[in-house]
Amino acid sequence: MTAGSSDDLTHIAASGEAHMVDVSGKPESRREAVAEGAVIMQEETLAAILRGDAKKGDVLGTARIAGIMAAKKTHELIPLCHPLAISKVVVDIEPDAKLPGLRVTASVRVTGQTGVEMEALTAASVACLTIYDMAKALDKGMVLDGIRLLEKRGGKSGHWQAQETGA
Repeated sequence: MTAGSSDDLTHIAASGEAHMVDVSGKPESRREAVAEGAVIMQEETLAAILRGDAKKGDVLGTARIAGIMAAKKTHELIPLCHPLAISKVVVDIEPDAKLPGLRVTASVRVTGQTGVEMEALTAASVACLTIYDMAKALDKGMVLDGIRLLEKRGGKSGHWQAQETGA
């Protein structure tokens, strides 16, 4: 078996068709994942968001809710993801004057038979998209950046943590 062959792919059958992995034989365990992303914007845009001056309303509050909702709907958005009974989702959004912009961190927890990496990534992504949508009247040049998994815990593969990027 060579790296990258179809034998390595859990969602592709030997004959090439996609399928959802059967997790019914796996034991339930506590699983957690943390993902991040950022929205880079003009300093004036960041200041307006923090003052609450976006025409569409509360950018940060709306983005948090959107991220939470997205985590719960990941299986409806990403093919072959399992529907999960998520026990906790936290979406934190912090200003970062060095970007300038907003840093989004999404943490998801479940006790189940499969991990929540996709749910955390989806939450972070949708929160960033919502920030863009809510503030695009102020700054159409905003950039979504650095969406990645930071950490996952639980399951057969145990604990994994991303390397620092130096950013």
